[in-house]
Amino acid sequence: MDLGLSGQVAAVFGAGRGIGEAIAAAFAAEGASLVAIDRDPRVAEVAGRLPATGDGARALGIVADVTDHAAVRRAADSVRDHFGRCEHVVFAVAIGSGKFGFPFWNLEPEDWDRVLRVNLVGAVAVAQAFAPLLVESKDGSMLFLASVAGQIGSQTDPPYSASKAGLINFTQCAAKDLAAHGVRVNALCPGMVQTPLNRSTWDAWNRRQPEESRQAYEEWAAAKIKQLVPLNRWQQPEDIAAMAVFLAGRQGRNITGQTVNVDGGYVMHW
Repeated sequence: MDLGLSGQVAAVFGAGRGIGEAIAAAFAAEGASLVAIDRDPRVAEVAGRLPATGDGARALGIVADVTDHAAVRRAADSVRDHFGRCEHVVFAVAIGSGKFGFPFWNLEPEDWDRVLRVNLVGAVAVAQAFAPLLVESKDGSMLFLASVAGQIGSQTDPPYSASKAGLINFTQCAAKDLAAHGVRVNALCPGMVQTPLNRSTWDAWNRRQPEESRQAYEEWAAAKIKQLVPLNRWQQPEDIAAMAVFLAGRQGRNITGQTVNVDGGYVMHW
């Protein structure tokens, strides 16, 4: 299937690892010129591994933290200077509180601050910095990686869950604002994916358990999959990436303001 992304420019925040890296690779495989952005300097290695486009252009790697709004604006300027345009922006950045959040009053208000600054305010900063470039393209897309936790009120990590719910709502706000300019905005919700963030969720839970109740990550994860995922299997970063490029491509030209789940059936809206 030709998604029509060849020759277009995509900027992927969170491209240094996990789902973001898989999304960057998927855009590159479709022939898009890539800007890989992450706070981790290893993003330069990720960019170096991505294939060149048909005209020989190499991916651009940029180190930037989404909580540094000036750095995000500089990243947008770098994209403009390097490529002259940008058709697609993906926000695949997220952190958890690092604590097991049940019940929520075991957390302190301070446990919420950085999670909201990264997962929600960081997304807004990226959207504000890159919106002018997308408006100029008049035919692009913006995608936010949310989570099924933003739809079900997960008790595991309330700050994370609430930040993703806010991101889903902001997606709709941005979709309405940008629709007149031909730019589509959607949220993509992974389910159970084996990433460092998923493992940190297990670790926060496990540390709170008495010795006799603790489980290895593999044991805990297998039980979660069996309990929560009707298809009874992990979702892979490549599954999320496949939907990301579909939504960006020409087949997704009438999809905007939507929350799309790639979750093995975890969340079903009746």
